[in-house]
Amino acid sequence: MEDGINITANSLHPGVVSTNIYLHNRLLKGLKCMLSPILNKLEGYVVKNVQQGASTTCYLALHPQVSRFNGKYFADNNVSEASLQGRDMDLAKKLWDFSINLTKQNK
Repeated sequence: MEDGINITANSLHPGVVSTNIYLHNRLLKGLKCMLSPILNKLEGYVVKNVQQGASTTCYLALHPQVSRFNGKYFADNNVSEASLQGRDMDLAKKLWDFSINLTKQNK
């Protein structure tokens, strides 16, 4: 806590979201064309629309209740269990060290 500001850090997965990102990438555009029949049937069951995909991000950014969480992983507006890699402290340290080096910040 610095100057009375409480900062938390959490992570999230928005889920599989139907977007137009493929329009700007030939590889993704081709993949979208091939998978469209399947993806269209999954829409509403597995694939989220943009508003649903943004829900957890907005929840973490805006809901006052989230301020009591730190270092948690969220999915579908709830605290969830991260993958094995997401809970690997050795991997987390490597990522932290890499990030520090990349941004040239002091430890």
